[in-house]
Amino acid sequence: MDTTTLRPLVTATGPFTSVYFEDSHDTEDAEKQLELKWRELKDALTAQHAPDGAVSALESAILDGPRATGRSGRALLAAGGEVLVDEHLANPPAATIARVSDLPYLLPLARYGELGLPHVVADVDQVGATVKAYDAHGREVASEVVTGQDHPVHHTRGGGEAHHRMQHRTEEVKRHNVADVAAAVARLAERTGAELIVVAGEVQGRTAVIDELPAAAKSRAREATHSDVADELAEAVRQRVLTDVVERFHGALDQPDGLAVQGLEAVTAALREANVETLLVGDPGEDVVCTGSSPAQIALGEEELKAYGATEVHRCRADEAVPAAAIAVDADLVHVDEGLVEGFGAILRHR
Repeated sequence: MDTTTLRPLVTATGPFTSVYFEDSHDTEDAEKQLELKWRELKDALTAQHAPDGAVSALESAILDGPRATGRSGRALLAAGGEVLVDEHLANPPAATIARVSDLPYLLPLARYGELGLPHVVADVDQVGATVKAYDAHGREVASEVVTGQDHPVHHTRGGGEAHHRMQHRTEEVKRHNVADVAAAVARLAERTGAELIVVAGEVQGRTAVIDELPAAAKSRAREATHSDVADELAEAVRQRVLTDVVERFHGALDQPDGLAVQGLEAVTAALREANVETLLVGDPGEDVVCTGSSPAQIALGEEELKAYGATEVHRCRADEAVPAAAIAVDADLVHVDEGLVEGFGAILRHR
């Protein structure tokens, strides 16, 4: 998970109020179920002495905000009287979570919040294309219609000089149309940060468009007969990316000087040095670490932290402090199902 959008969480002042729950909207009594779910959450937050402003902000966001479509989960994190994160989750959490703490609780967001990839879909025909860009939530964020020349686009029968001129003109029109479509696809993909490009339509047309794409866009392009398979392709690519991360981690971990570590001591040391590219989180349990005035000041013990210049020390749960430190050093955050020593591993930036 790219943590760039979570950066406001590590600059805000706590306490933080974090809630995760199922907000599926696929039954006739969905509205009633949402109200009951909020009462459950509110009771849990009140028992933990959540700030009134945070509770009010969450209530407004949950009861007055947009409804999900179908089966869904929801993650909201608030500080003070402001909701800083409000995300629909790809999968509902296994249980409702409500936590008030000095640091934001982000692990369920990493576990349940992995969404699809931002992607571009181009429906290509012989003349032009409709190109649409979607964000990781599957929402359309931009579109462009490419209208090429429609005469002549078919080869003509016959012979002689006139025939050859017409054939040449047909090829020129096709090349021009393909170039226009490819330019629009590349432009939209770059503008929206698309990690996948799906080109759908008749086989010759879609192949020609992909061949015309610049190298960076071509490496992310996939062909499809119909554009409605874009979501499946995006999920397949996302899963491949996750598998690659895990394989990279284990491959590096097996090398004496590999760019990977696991366990709280090694991971906190790497975070303290801003040397984590990707933080992997499994099941960290209830271990405690120490943090300083900023989330990236982190160590196993108080004396160790002070030795690195910390002037204040806070004891925090590792499952809150370690992900917060990862966000502070601009590391990606990935949940993995397999076992990690003390629940944490890291791919390093350098040795």
